[in-house]
Amino acid sequence: MTVIADTTPRTEDVAALVQRWLVESETHPVEPAAQRLSEVLKDPNGLAFTVGFVDGVMRPEDLRVAGRKLSELSDITPALLPGYLRAAIKTGGFWAPKLPGVVVPISRRVLRAMVGHLVLDATPSKLGPAIAKLRKGGNRLNLNLLGEAVLGEREAGHRLQGTRDFLARDDVDYVSIKVSSVVSQLSMWSFDEAVADVVEKLTPLYQLAAKAEAQGKAKFINLDMEEYRDLDLTIAAFTSILDQPGLENLEAGIVLQAYLPDALGAMQHLQEWAAARRAKGGAPIKVRVVKGANLAMEEVDAAIHGWPLATYGTKQDSDTNYKRVLDWAMTPERLDAVRIGVAGHNLFDIAYTWLLAQARGVADPTGAGPLVEYEMLLGMATGQAEAVRKDVGRLLLYTPVVNPAEFDVAIAYLVRRLEENASPENFMSAVFELASNPTLLTRERERFERSLAALATDEPQFVPAAHRVQDRTAPVPDGTTTGFENQADTDPAIAANRTWGREILGRSVGSTLGLDTIAIAKVETDAELDGIFTAATAAAEKWAALPAADRAAVLHRAGDELAARRGQLIEIMAHEAGKTIAEADPEISEAIDFAHYYAERAKDLETVSGAEFVPSKVTVVTPPWNFPVAIPAGGVLAGLASGSAVIIKPAKLTQRCGAVMVEALWAAGVPRDLLALVDLASRDLGTRLVAGPAVDRVILTGAYETAQLFRSFRSDLPLLAETSGKNAIIVTPSADLDLAAADVARSAFGHAGQKCSAASLAILVGSVADSKRFERQLVDAVTSMRVGLPDDPATQMGPIIEPANGKLLTALTKLEKGERWLVEPRKLDDEGKQWTPGVKTGVREGSYFHLTEFFGPVLGIMHAKDLDEALRLQNAVDYGLTAGIHSLDSDEVATWLDRVEAGNLYVNRGITGAIVQRQPFGGWKRSAVGAGAKAGGPNYLFGLGEWTPSGLPVAAPDAAVVPAVGALLDAAAAEVDAVEADWLRRAAASDERAWVDEFGAVSDKSGLGVERNIFRYRPVAVDVRIAEHAPLVDGIRVLVAALRSGSPFTVSAPALPSRVEKALRAHGVTVKHESDAAWTKRYAKAANSWHRVRLVGGDAAALHEALDGSPDVAVWSHAVTGAGRVEILPFLHEQAVSITNHRFGNPTTLSDGVI
Repeated sequence: MTVIADTTPRTEDVAALVQRWLVESETHPVEPAAQRLSEVLKDPNGLAFTVGFVDGVMRPEDLRVAGRKLSELSDITPALLPGYLRAAIKTGGFWAPKLPGVVVPISRRVLRAMVGHLVLDATPSKLGPAIAKLRKGGNRLNLNLLGEAVLGEREAGHRLQGTRDFLARDDVDYVSIKVSSVVSQLSMWSFDEAVADVVEKLTPLYQLAAKAEAQGKAKFINLDMEEYRDLDLTIAAFTSILDQPGLENLEAGIVLQAYLPDALGAMQHLQEWAAARRAKGGAPIKVRVVKGANLAMEEVDAAIHGWPLATYGTKQDSDTNYKRVLDWAMTPERLDAVRIGVAGHNLFDIAYTWLLAQARGVADPTGAGPLVEYEMLLGMATGQAEAVRKDVGRLLLYTPVVNPAEFDVAIAYLVRRLEENASPENFMSAVFELASNPTLLTRERERFERSLAALATDEPQFVPAAHRVQDRTAPVPDGTTTGFENQADTDPAIAANRTWGREILGRSVGSTLGLDTIAIAKVETDAELDGIFTAATAAAEKWAALPAADRAAVLHRAGDELAARRGQLIEIMAHEAGKTIAEADPEISEAIDFAHYYAERAKDLETVSGAEFVPSKVTVVTPPWNFPVAIPAGGVLAGLASGSAVIIKPAKLTQRCGAVMVEALWAAGVPRDLLALVDLASRDLGTRLVAGPAVDRVILTGAYETAQLFRSFRSDLPLLAETSGKNAIIVTPSADLDLAAADVARSAFGHAGQKCSAASLAILVGSVADSKRFERQLVDAVTSMRVGLPDDPATQMGPIIEPANGKLLTALTKLEKGERWLVEPRKLDDEGKQWTPGVKTGVREGSYFHLTEFFGPVLGIMHAKDLDEALRLQNAVDYGLTAGIHSLDSDEVATWLDRVEAGNLYVNRGITGAIVQRQPFGGWKRSAVGAGAKAGGPNYLFGLGEWTPSGLPVAAPDAAVVPAVGALLDAAAAEVDAVEADWLRRAAASDERAWVDEFGAVSDKSGLGVERNIFRYRPVAVDVRIAEHAPLVDGIRVLVAALRSGSPFTVSAPALPSRVEKALRAHGVTVKHESDAAWTKRYAKAANSWHRVRLVGGDAAALHEALDGSPDVAVWSHAVTGAGRVEILPFLHEQAVSITNHRFGNPTTLSDGVI
């Protein structure tokens, strides 16, 4: 899409100009620091060393942490460093762990000297002279103040004030600032409010510039942007600011990133607006065209959310689009309204645009300043910059400014620069060798020519389409989903989606969804409930008889129907559950995921060799109110997938959410007799629903006390429950404290803390307890959260489900001994449902707050002297649902992963928001009741029925087995007949196959790269009871599986053959001889502590009765099978581990070798 084809420069002319500049650049001295940095980055270890130094030695507040990192980095000191520096680093690495207070400050000064040419020192005594020196050659400076991550309004105000102070200086005439730097916690759902907020915050800055302009002092403000999501927001804020009275004659600028296909369309929009402004007598604007430097984080955003990559996928496409935008913009008529800043260091691009500008007659400055201005980064390729300046006139140097005492805030910027200098795809990687290395020069010329050739293929008037085009207002495509992949959440960066969201919130206030359905579901009498059970039992027989593939097809249709009703489901959640759209939308994605995932897992039940799955006839689902769509849907869909009929009783507080979800499943073809929705008129009916004889299984999500209540109704109730959590995040001195503060705040106060996975505690290790930085950032993030009602799109934290009372009210209003408020919560309404978030520090070990789940917007902070103590505090609670750690030390992460007691682990990220298959969800200890299989994981359906033996396992009887198993089989051979011995060996082979394929494998099904999501199994203690009259072969079969699992199991039996017992004791297994009655009596004492039992034969109901139905004891009592996939399960804990696997978007080796 060339605008004026005959003005396109010839590649030969471009190459000749580049060659001339290169020759000229050789006459200018290279800054020693820049040359040294370039040499370092050529070394194979150079990038890892330099980034590691910046992030691991410069960043930590704790000098001991920095010293350990320096010692580690000394092993990969780049060989291309000067000898004296290599020796100094080696020496420093040796002494740093011993004398960090001496060695680390010296090392930091050395590194600052190496990268200091890339940023300016903000110290008042140094900033002025530095500015004067840089401007001496005629260049202009674009100052950008770097600072701490903007987590709240305090830091946003600090950044804005700092930029204002810069602009007010006589020696500063140009500044850059991002909208995300002046307004914290931006949400694209509240786009209009965010624009208004940005305009309000930034207008005084522009008025300052306008006032200076009126006095004849040029002051220019450039509105920068980094993330794709900020594109529309930045443009809207920019145009709104300049449309205000008094600013019509102010010239100001904005950035467009050419690696976004949206860039040309955005340029055309700005051109149209600016032309209208000029026509009214207003000033022109300037658009700074950059290629874009946030690609790595855009890739993270796309991978995590399942959205298309917003940017072009190749460097060539980005280079082509860069020229496409400039080619369109650089015409005399367009430059009248929109001046252009050509930003970049690629000499071929600069030469191309310079020759293009000359050919089109726009190269010469006018009285109002240059129509086309050339911009480069401070300290990068200064010799080439000087050569270019001699032709194009003055340069504009993008100049980051940082206080030396806060040099760590420059890390993200420096890492990007270092990556650019090291990446072979980037022009900067060759910048010091182009003049002397013909091969590299040819490489860059060919890249330039390829991008130009691609531009020549554009059709007239071609405008690239955006990559992110999701539109929730569009009809759902026809056809039924097959297979499984995670559903993408709604993308609020898209204008159509934001409009869709606002309409939903508008409808939510007076929503009537679900009213009729829940009214019809009212059950008043025992007879009505009996009729529902009878119909469900009959429907279950037909449903279970269907092939799994047929059931799966219905579930896939259910997933598609839930997707089609996303808007309705969000509407009723906002209305009834108080959920913000940002919290509700991912929940719908989760419900859809459950449908498609369980559809596929249903097929697995038919493929287990050596065992047959017998589904429960009727499964009762009793979900919670806090996730009123996803958790009910998950339970219902799992039951259906397993072949069972389902009766669901939604939580009283969110009945209509459950009703609307069930309506979707009925519409998808799930028979109403097979899936019954009930609203019970009395407690007695509730008891009969969960404990009646027709109930085969109950799926509960709720408090541990509810599980106890259900078992008090029926001691042998087959209960599968996800219960309470008292979850903590550990923050060690090696952590990125800004990231940790942000994740702690989000994990604690998402959905007002009403998530079973929410962070209730933050455990600060060592020096973090005294860190003013961490405390300041956490308090800033928490106090800046917008609390309100869900129909307001600007609300970030909605109300609690009902007025605070009991233990939650105590936690929100009272302090225990030693505690104090960092952020004291405030009640905002008379009813007591709206509270600002609270943070208390000084929580003591063993205190009420330490051990109690509160389920609301209050966070406690504890201190630990080291990681060992922190782990002890984290593990001290009765629950083990989610747990987190923030640490950039691989040894700390390894220790934590090995010792923490929880089902879902999170490293350097928040601890909420588990996603189906990616992070299957479920806990340990009192956070789980029953089989302990994780929702959204590969084994969940296995626990929704019974297993019976079915033929011989498809496995070779002579397959290799581990020595312990082999020894047991040999010992048992004389005690069983030949048929049984063959079956045992086939079963052992089945165990081995299951171990290799599933249990012994550490899998990452999602394969995101930027985040490792690992599903693994951990051996768990089990008491194996071989009952009186149980066949010996069954007992040995279970013991074979137990040995293969690595579980620290014990055995109780009336008697065992001496050879079998000897084989067990040889491998450390405790064997106890006792009768059924004696064992049951002894075991009843275990009711108050967590245990697992594998019961072979015997009377499971009698055991449950003796245990008084204790939910603390999980009993596996199904018939013994030859299937390793079934028999090993009781001896293993499932664990999901999610690890952030990047730093600033770039891959990290933190967890390599750790897991």
